[in-house]
Amino acid sequence: MCDKQAELFRVFGVGSRIRIIDLLKERGPLGAKEIAKVLQMTLPAVSQHLKILKQAGLVSNQRKGYWIPYEVNPAALEECRQLISEVCTCGCTDSCRSAGRIPDAQDRSDDELSRLKEYETELMEELDRVRARMSVVERKD
Repeated sequence: MCDKQAELFRVFGVGSRIRIIDLLKERGPLGAKEIAKVLQMTLPAVSQHLKILKQAGLVSNQRKGYWIPYEVNPAALEECRQLISEVCTCGCTDSCRSAGRIPDAQDRSDDELSRLKEYETELMEELDRVRARMSVVERKD
């Protein structure tokens, strides 16, 4: 298992690859030229990153005439999420994510309300991501 996690961290250790994954998640299937244009990268650089992401199983492509669209592999991303979560050895069940984020009841600073609202927004965004993932999984069934 450690080898798989190490490989995953190596793949995601390059910011451009994360940006490519985010773009494909946001916009759906795109060709290498489109990705290069949106991310303001050279086509050879994008092609190299796509090759590595494809070898890792995180993206796939299927030729459609002259166009070769790349798209994320949702199952592989879910597996990545699980692998990464196994790295956390504190024994929590996601509780460490919010540790130190929610102000104590005794914290009466002027920005307590703004920090709580910011945290609420982050939680709502996380809930939206979970619901989106659930709909993808439900469509497969």
